[in-house]
Amino acid sequence: MLLLAVALYFALACLISWMLLFPTGRAFMHQALLGAGTRIQRHWQSIARRRTPALASTRRSGRDALHGAGRFLRQHYAICMAGVVLLAAPALFALISGSHTRLSGFEDDTREVNGQVAALLEGEGLVPPPPLPPVAFTTAEVSEARPLIASASRDWAMLDPDFEQRLLLAFRIMKEKHGYEMVLLEGYRSPERQQKLAAMGPSVTNAAAFQSWHQYGLAADSAFLRNGRIVITEKDPWAMRGYRLYGEAAESVGLTWGGRWKMMDLGHTELRRPGVMKRR
Repeated sequence: MLLLAVALYFALACLISWMLLFPTGRAFMHQALLGAGTRIQRHWQSIARRRTPALASTRRSGRDALHGAGRFLRQHYAICMAGVVLLAAPALFALISGSHTRLSGFEDDTREVNGQVAALLEGEGLVPPPPLPPVAFTTAEVSEARPLIASASRDWAMLDPDFEQRLLLAFRIMKEKHGYEMVLLEGYRSPERQQKLAAMGPSVTNAAAFQSWHQYGLAADSAFLRNGRIVITEKDPWAMRGYRLYGEAAESVGLTWGGRWKMMDLGHTELRRPGVMKRR
């Protein structure tokens, strides 16, 4: 009995939804009602024209049917009320418990949320570290690893704001989680400087002017600061461990890390934005 009531309720709900929500359903019902009305009107007009005893018989049959239905309701009042309750119960239950209803088979999201990334997305503004004295970029180690780095731009204000915040967040992760203090070697790079570096050969860069994200403020070269000195060399195990951790931190905040390229650039990160790079 319960299964039958649920099935009837479901079929009725589907029919009503189809008629109310879909134009084809409304059109079908409209045409059906018009057709039924026309047939009934023609039927009664035909009966009225013939003026046969069938009209009286039909009326008597209708009254008898109504009286029979009334007697059935009076005699089986409890069964009829139970049927109405069964039909209405699912809708009432869904209405009452709607705010707490959820589909089975879907579990809560248990993925760990990176609080630092969440803070960035919520709009926390990270401040660039104070600049190092220019002499820090003129040591023999720095000059050998990064030619012409002393004249590079380290102006954070020339970086894309979104990229700047992501890079600063990677710096924070490196310092607070891994104990590495980072330093910006070069951020924005002019087309003229890019051409000059490209002319030095593929060991420096393969990108010509406007073929590097540096020209758009969306790339940066970084290194480590240890005991007041910039450490770039890949021969230092401490630095190599730092580059690996830096790559993980950069990728965790949505940056591309140069350490995954065929020609690795371990200190390089960039934010690739569709429609920005223009090949010339």
